Amino acid sequence: MMKFYKRKIAVVGVIAALTLSLAACSSEDGGNGGGGDAANGKVAFLMPNLASTRFEQQDSPLFKAKIKELCEGCEVIYQNADGDAAKQQQQADAAITQGAKVLVLNAVDTTAAASIVDSAQSQGVAVITYDRPIPKVEADLYISFDNEEIGRSIAQSLVDHLPPATGEQGILIVNGSPADNAAGLIRDGIHKSVDASDYTVLAEYDTPDWDPKKAQDWVSGQITQFGDKIIGVVAANDGTGGGSIAAFKAAGWATVPPVTGNDAEIAAIQRIVSGSQYNTISKPIKIVAEAAAEASMAFLKGEKPTGDADVFGTSARIFIPTVVTSENVKEVIFDGKIYTAAEVCTADYKAACDALGIK
Repeated sequence: MMKFYKRKIAVVGVIAALTLSLAACSSEDGGNGGGGDAANGKVAFLMPNLASTRFEQQDSPLFKAKIKELCEGCEVIYQNADGDAAKQQQQADAAITQGAKVLVLNAVDTTAAASIVDSAQSQGVAVITYDRPIPKVEADLYISFDNEEIGRSIAQSLVDHLPPATGEQGILIVNGSPADNAAGLIRDGIHKSVDASDYTVLAEYDTPDWDPKKAQDWVSGQITQFGDKIIGVVAANDGTGGGSIAAFKAAGWATVPPVTGNDAEIAAIQRIVSGSQYNTISKPIKIVAEAAAEASMAFLKGEKPTGDADVFGTSARIFIPTVVTSENVKEVIFDGKIYTAAEVCTADYKAACDALGIK
């Protein structure tokens, strides 16, 4: 298997990784993003879709709040492309026309988005690739959680939890978008765990646009084909996990087999609390959103922040995620102040929350 990125140091410290030098107000060596009036700078925050609720609920507000904290007079131009790569190109062009000197780009299509990076950099605009790497070009910085480790850890958590397979039993794998290289890294991590296990992969699917409905439709077809041979599902995020769970419920399964997820969306935490989803990944969006905001300010000031890893040739800051199940959901999500009980433990989930000591 091709090695897509390498570490420059053995351990990434989250607090240390968040700290970027912001002392200098300008830089004499030029380069992308900066040298101008950083106190009134503009940063574009370009997210890929609405199917993953985290971008509207977490990434955008957290990024904006950190920029506001760091720079009262700075402006964030926020756009969501809603799964349309051409629309994202137009949004990037418009943001540059409006004066953005930094683009924080979470690409709809990580191949097509190479042209956004090239165009921006040719105009002296720095590009921070966010969450999803863009392999064909060297961006100015990449900030994300370790996507391959996300896949490996959710899959390993599942196979460690499953009972021994008997007869023709096996698992389904529901990957993310084939146009997303982060999804490819997650898929590689999933296979590291699954391929080393004793479980057979009954079928595997790359979900276009990470669309939960498409994941649901595919899993429904596999239920028809394999029935109770399915003993678990490795789904690459909470949307595809939720779609998978919906397929089993629609098929009349009283007990849904263990299903994974990723992103710790509120709906996923509710499913974990109530027992219909087995795990998710806690990757506190505050960490990457604030790291991107700090890096954006550094670029506005003419600095050149660097990372501690290399991903597809781009200097990268990579953070380590945490697997969440019902066993540690209280500690990680609630004691860790990612969500409050009021946000998650609505009427339908209050009894389940109470049973786990979540109040």
